[in-house]
Amino acid sequence: MLKRLLAVAALGCSSATGASGGPADAGPVAHCAGLAATCGPHGDQSCCVSNVVPGGTFYRSYDGVTYTDQRYPATVSDFRLDQYEITVGRFRQFLAGYPGNLPSAGDGKNPHNPTDPGWDPSWNASMPADATALAAALQCDLVSGTWTASANDNLPVNCITWFDAFAFCIWDGGRLPTEAEWNYASAGGSEQRVYPWSSPPTADAVDDSYAVYCGGSCTAADRVGAKSPHGDGKWGQADLGGNVSEWLLDGDASWLTTCDDCADTADELNRVVHGGGFDDDATYLLSAARLTVGRPARTPRIGARCARAP
Repeated sequence: MLKRLLAVAALGCSSATGASGGPADAGPVAHCAGLAATCGPHGDQSCCVSNVVPGGTFYRSYDGVTYTDQRYPATVSDFRLDQYEITVGRFRQFLAGYPGNLPSAGDGKNPHNPTDPGWDPSWNASMPADATALAAALQCDLVSGTWTASANDNLPVNCITWFDAFAFCIWDGGRLPTEAEWNYASAGGSEQRVYPWSSPPTADAVDDSYAVYCGGSCTAADRVGAKSPHGDGKWGQADLGGNVSEWLLDGDASWLTTCDDCADTADELNRVVHGGGFDDDATYLLSAARLTVGRPARTPRIGARCARAP
């Protein structure tokens, strides 16, 4: 089974339309008041939409074309997955209340997984000391970093650690998606799509009309949803392939078990990312492709999106 590992140590909402299956059921995101509608292909859609993903069973890291190992089935329950990656504008609201809005013990548990411990307060030590320090940390790359104090609201926030991403999603009324959940949404569930937009599922067409990517020739991410709806997944999520890779809850062992609503929640260094980014080649955008990255890493290649209760 093809498996790429990248170990980096210490380092008010609107409705949406799904890519297939008709209108998506758009739910609320906790901290959206006052945010302008600046996302989507024309920059006029709410950045704060969360769509229901109906649960089911599928094979993880499998598409029947490039990834052909069917040893790792999983079942996931219904959940919501945000239509868009976390934007700079949304993260700026989190920064405004930081660090008073850091999670408490057990926050962010997956309600479908009784063994999920949620947030560990010891992780607070891995977060910047105050808002000034966090803002400075977000400027990890002067060329490709998206963070600014007053602009770029509709770009995906990058240069965030796994801890930053998890803390944000908890504050915003959600949690980080598990690898099984994210992979299920990207694969179109049992359709096992090669790319999130593949129709039929085995179609391997990919170009920059579907996703923000260019195999090393791009210097920065683009507006979230810029390639929507052409590049959307089955349930209306944009940028599941391209723009920025996305932090997920799990450690690397998550794919080794047959499971229902499973996740590798061991307190270990590395966490899984999926989706590929603006400077990756197309192989990283495959629904089945996965990497692992050290939780403290800050890179312009990685952002996140949140999952929520259905």
